[in-house]
Amino acid sequence: MPNLDPIDHQLIALLRHNARLPAVKLAAELGVSRATVQNRMDRLVRLGVIRGFTIDVSPGIDADKIRAFMSIQVDGKKALSVARDLRGFPEIIALHSTNGRWDLIAEIRTESLESFNQLLNEVRLVEGVAATETNLLLDSLIR
Repeated sequence: MPNLDPIDHQLIALLRHNARLPAVKLAAELGVSRATVQNRMDRLVRLGVIRGFTIDVSPGIDADKIRAFMSIQVDGKKALSVARDLRGFPEIIALHSTNGRWDLIAEIRTESLESFNQLLNEVRLVEGVAATETNLLLDSLIR
């Protein structure tokens, strides 16, 4: 990972909070010129530090979706290949490595129980997946 200075870290923090802030406002917050902000953002994108800009939608937008966390145990040293295979499922919106009994945690969002069940069956067929445990998310109490 490239060396980041305090201004880079502050810039990233501001963008995490609101990725739509104009360069002029970012520059004012950071005490640097607009050109400096733009150059740093371009560099961070080019280096892969910033991989994209996204939105945070209201929880009500996905209220009718099936949401779950799937804990995944992997055979031997296949975590990287399993993770690579799981990236191909658009219903898996986040994938985390962890310690303890489970090797990976997948955050899932599907349109229906039918598509949810189909995804569970397909994930269990991925080579290297030894076991899974899935918990449906009923409500988000803190975001």
